[in-house]
Amino acid sequence: MTTATIHQYVPKSTQKNYEMPIRHMDFKFDPRELDDTFFRNTELASAYFEALSIFLTFGEDLVIDTARYHRQFVKDPELKRLVTALIGQEAIHSKMHNEFNDVLAKHRFPVGLYRFLADKVFEHGFKKLSNRMQLSLMAGIEHFTAVLAEYMMKHEDIFYESMDEKQRALWMWHMLEESEHKDVAYDVFQELSGDYALRMRGFVLAAFTIVFLIPVAASVIPVMRKPRNLISPRYWKDVRRSLAMLAGPKEGVYGSTIKHILDYTRRDFHPSDHDTTAYLEYYKEKLLHPKTGLLTPYLTKEFVPGKRA
Repeated sequence: MTTATIHQYVPKSTQKNYEMPIRHMDFKFDPRELDDTFFRNTELASAYFEALSIFLTFGEDLVIDTARYHRQFVKDPELKRLVTALIGQEAIHSKMHNEFNDVLAKHRFPVGLYRFLADKVFEHGFKKLSNRMQLSLMAGIEHFTAVLAEYMMKHEDIFYESMDEKQRALWMWHMLEESEHKDVAYDVFQELSGDYALRMRGFVLAAFTIVFLIPVAASVIPVMRKPRNLISPRYWKDVRRSLAMLAGPKEGVYGSTIKHILDYTRRDFHPSDHDTTAYLEYYKEKLLHPKTGLLTPYLTKEFVPGKRA
């Protein structure tokens, strides 16, 4: 059991005015429509996001289980309601990414193998950690998804370099909701623990998974799918370009966000220090407009936990 600290923590997520709806989606993914170079017409950088999609489902399930267990200890009633919303959003994320991953499998992505490996890592590794450590890991994972969501919000054009509308909708929907709930896991950790050293251990473990394990898994996907890539000059040119897009200091996914990532190490850090309110307002209009929203054709149901319809 996680032991609450003696200090009175006031969660910042409960002070915000926006809601966190649970949105049920149905993308009806079609293997014939898949763009396997979705991320800026690259093989390797795109493979990173495909590997991320596969491993995300296990990470989201860990977040769900951890949030559900710790919800009973949360004293703040509004934070407890937001935890319920977090669980709901993550459950739909896991379901939709699993459906997307089934489509990847039909394009010779090693989905079955990576599901097997991820299951072993989570079942015999992360899920064997103490409840306190899992709580810290949950907060760390949510920090990285918040960083990625903010990067995507600032680079909207990337989504439109491909004609794959459903994959675009999947990632933009996920981006929106990760930014909506980015404060919640951190606030739960701070209310129930607040242990800085423990928070850093969870951060390191999350970083190891997202910045090391998943890239290693992604690096072999193009070769597993197309063994001739090993001797293809075109592919090695793609590798150089992909590495710049993932790790480059100017526009790289993680290279350009390193300050945001490491900001988590501040003792007084809070996710809301990186304000995405304006982006949320913009993307809610762009994605969810009743007539023109990108997500509108795929949205089947929406409700806010704890609120009357």
